[in-house]
Amino acid sequence: MKHILYIIGFLLPLTVFSQEDKVLVITDTTVADKWMILGDNWRYQKGDNMSWANPEFDDSTWNEFSSSNLNLLDGKNVIADRGEIVWFRKRIMADQSLNDALVLNIYQEGASEIYLDGKLIHQLGKVSSNKDEVIYNNPFRQILHIPIEKSKEQILAIRFVNAQFKYPIYFHYNGLFRIYLSSLRNANSTDLVKNYRVAFYRQFINNYNISLGLAILMFIIFLSFFIFFPKERINGYFAASLLFLILFTLGVLSFYPNTGTYFWLTFYFDTCILISCLILLFCFYKILEQPIDIVFKTISVLCFLTIGCYFLYDPDVLAPIWSILFYAAIIRLSLKSWNKNKIASFLFLSSSCIELVFWTLILCLYMGLVEQRIEKFIPFAFMLTNVVLAIYLGYAFGKRSQDLRLNLERVQKLSKEKESILSQQKDTLEQLVKERTLELNQSLDDLKATQSQLIQSEKMASLGELTAGIAHEIQNPLNFVNNFSEVNKELLEELEEEIINGNYDEVKALAKDVSANEDKIIFHGKRADGIVKGMLQHSRSSTGQKEMTDINSLSDEYLRLAYHGLRAKDKTFNATLNTDFDDSIGKLNIVSQDMGRVILNLITNAFYVVKKKKEENPKGYNPTVSVSTEKQDNMVLIKVSDNGNGVPKEVLDKIFQPFFTTKPSGEGTGLGLSLSYDIVKAHGGELTVDTKQGEGTTFTIALPTK
Repeated sequence: MKHILYIIGFLLPLTVFSQEDKVLVITDTTVADKWMILGDNWRYQKGDNMSWANPEFDDSTWNEFSSSNLNLLDGKNVIADRGEIVWFRKRIMADQSLNDALVLNIYQEGASEIYLDGKLIHQLGKVSSNKDEVIYNNPFRQILHIPIEKSKEQILAIRFVNAQFKYPIYFHYNGLFRIYLSSLRNANSTDLVKNYRVAFYRQFINNYNISLGLAILMFIIFLSFFIFFPKERINGYFAASLLFLILFTLGVLSFYPNTGTYFWLTFYFDTCILISCLILLFCFYKILEQPIDIVFKTISVLCFLTIGCYFLYDPDVLAPIWSILFYAAIIRLSLKSWNKNKIASFLFLSSSCIELVFWTLILCLYMGLVEQRIEKFIPFAFMLTNVVLAIYLGYAFGKRSQDLRLNLERVQKLSKEKESILSQQKDTLEQLVKERTLELNQSLDDLKATQSQLIQSEKMASLGELTAGIAHEIQNPLNFVNNFSEVNKELLEELEEEIINGNYDEVKALAKDVSANEDKIIFHGKRADGIVKGMLQHSRSSTGQKEMTDINSLSDEYLRLAYHGLRAKDKTFNATLNTDFDDSIGKLNIVSQDMGRVILNLITNAFYVVKKKKEENPKGYNPTVSVSTEKQDNMVLIKVSDNGNGVPKEVLDKIFQPFFTTKPSGEGTGLGLSLSYDIVKAHGGELTVDTKQGEGTTFTIALPTK
């Protein structure tokens, strides 16, 4: 018996000592400058019974385990499957040395209720056996106070329901529930070593906020560039990439405060970042002036395959893999374009190498190969390539602006030089124009003087043609005057003899004869006077004053004057003159001097051509010139015809041009028909010609009657 008491006395302290070891005693040293994971000496029980929160409940029959993830027994097998409820219990006690309040930080994929000695101290989401009522919540950024009493063993009980996520099917965590303990002093510290739980995630979120602000700023800038310079499409592509980056960042920032939206929210923002990166890769192809090749198409296909794989695997694991391929493609593209654009290739190559190393480390971190927490730099990693691209676009825009400014300065300089040259040329040209104008004015004055001389010469030439005819016409009345004067002298001598003889009847008869002869003398004297006046009128310059004129008399007079004028020069020349005047025409209101010159010019030309033809064909040819008038409706036609050789077709269109003549030099000025054409036009009429080669020509003057 004594030995039995000794054995009991030896085992009892060991038992008590063993039970005391399963109680977590928290001292001030335990939580000094760190967060500790409450992972040891837990007991669990699947199911749901609210009495399990009671500190008096005996959990000695529950399974005991230790794990940093309370829902994973051995790091692989879950305690509570998706949607199942499990209870955890643990004994804790605060030592008297503890000088600060204790706080909890919980990372969970589900919902939980935290009890201390049976009292609910925190409800994180909503735990329910009804899956539809469960509200999931992950309070990983929250500091949860635990009102533990010093020197008192207390029961920390947790009611936890695992998340019921349908996707991704092959999630890397079947369930996660991790609980951290530290002092309030550490929880409020900004030191990442002391407070790596809260401060770390705060910095993580702050980094995302910084990235979001930077992305929005760049989006506004490059969208504005695209709006104001739509031809710079690269700005539009980059703005689109930034828009998806902004949507991704907003999704990340809204992820953790939300509950129950794990998969679809991560699907949304992880899809946005892939599309953003794909557009960004397209920008690199455009900037580096590379054609879309098989690599880009492969990356694009992998992008959408990755999005589809989100339903199978955790996007946080797939994204780094895709990112490594993405930056490897940029590195290849930069090396390929090195000789074409060294600056862009260097910038993109450098940033992509950094990104490639970073995302490789992130992948290693997820695989457990690296322990260094570098996730906080993920927001900056998403921004690095975008910032580098923005820097290059800014550099390219500035370079283009500088080139444009330099070109503009060159253009302005050239413009000034051109302007100076133009000014000098303008002055020179103006001086030349003045000189030429003076010369032209002088030439015009000379031309006018010459034209006046030519017109006067033409007029005098026609007057010369008339001189012989006029002399002939005057000679006739003078002959009558002389003859009748001589007869009257003889009659007066007979009259004196008869007066002496007293034969007064004979005196009366002789006086009557004398008086009759005087009448004839007066008549022929007036005729000679009229011829002289007509000659004077023809020689005077036209006054331009129209007067009623007998066109038949005018035509007949100039026909005879022209014929006798020609006959006076060449006695051997004879021609048949035909006239056919329409007496119904009456008088026309014309400038008689001018119209007389026209008729005389046409008749003179007609005599000239028939005379030439007679000289060429002396036998069997009878030169004939005809003048006729005719009234047709409101027009009077004056026709001058000849039976000469006609006008050749090759010169027919030129006969009314000034200074054109077919006559030999010295026999014509070439102004006769031209002046005649202008005079007829001035009277509102037409001067036309009808000719047949070898048969003759007819000029027709058409004048309006009114």
